Amino acid sequence: MRSWSPYALLVVAAIALDQWIKYLVEADLPFQEKVDLLPFLALFRTYNTGIAFSMFSSFGDTGLIVISLAVVAFVLFLATRIAPSQILARTGFALIVGGALGNLIDRAVYGHVIDYILFHTPVWSFAVFNLADAFISVGAALVVFDELVGWRREPKASPSKD
Repeated sequence: MRSWSPYALLVVAAIALDQWIKYLVEADLPFQEKVDLLPFLALFRTYNTGIAFSMFSSFGDTGLIVISLAVVAFVLFLATRIAPSQILARTGFALIVGGALGNLIDRAVYGHVIDYILFHTPVWSFAVFNLADAFISVGAALVVFDELVGWRREPKASPSKD
């Protein structure tokens, strides 16, 4: 079990950083007023009552909390199925769980998720998201990348001679 300790610490660190930044956003960033940082990046505090691009907002807080807990449980189940040598995948699963729990805390406490990062151009903008969402996305990419690398490492079956 000791081998999971660094990943558990990563989960705790991801949750803590996410919640700290959301606290600062709530305290200091005006609601739904764009604050440009770069020509393509702005801070824009808004609330997401759904999951991933506001989907499933009709499920209500309780339904979304149940879905989030089920997803976290499934990700933890998958994480227990990988080899200790799969460091990228373990890191990815930890980031996914940390991000999901960070957003779950928002939903349980406030009834919505606090979003504040906006990528945009003069004629287009991406959905507003937060650090927890970024943790989830980067974590998923690490898991997929580790799986792809793993396929390359697997020994190729030699053709049998009959």
